[in-house]
Amino acid sequence: MKIKISGAVNDSIVDGTGLRFTLFTQGCPHHCKGCHNPQTHDFAGGFWSDTDEILKAISENPLLDGITLSGGEPFLQPEPCTLLAKQVHQMGLSVWAYTGYTWEALQQEADPARMAFLQQIDVLVDGPFLEEARSLELRFKGSSNQRTIDVKRSFAENKIILLEG
Repeated sequence: MKIKISGAVNDSIVDGTGLRFTLFTQGCPHHCKGCHNPQTHDFAGGFWSDTDEILKAISENPLLDGITLSGGEPFLQPEPCTLLAKQVHQMGLSVWAYTGYTWEALQQEADPARMAFLQQIDVLVDGPFLEEARSLELRFKGSSNQRTIDVKRSFAENKIILLEG
């Protein structure tokens, strides 16, 4: 399946726990001031890749703990992101995702494709980056308004369960 990306990092230690394959999707409607990845905003930018090629690259790195789907905005390409997440879980790896949307907005919208993707995520970092709330003290997020959500527990308990640390 085709997915538009800005690029990938095969061995990130800053986009979630452990060693991660981070995929940067292309296209973002949020345009957060001070964004760490402004090159991912332009919907006409980036390049097309194939999920099979991405999965092959992931499978060739035996040191990975998981993948991180970042952006851009991965929830704008929920079908290929869901496919990647499912396949990565079958490899025994975890799935993290970053989104400028909040958990509440995704739940309220209840878009079937986006909800299918959300259900495949283990940890979601939600909310827009706010430059005025930026902190280098935060682990795996850029601003204090963003939350690190345990997705599986949040669905099971029907309330947001945050991961701290």
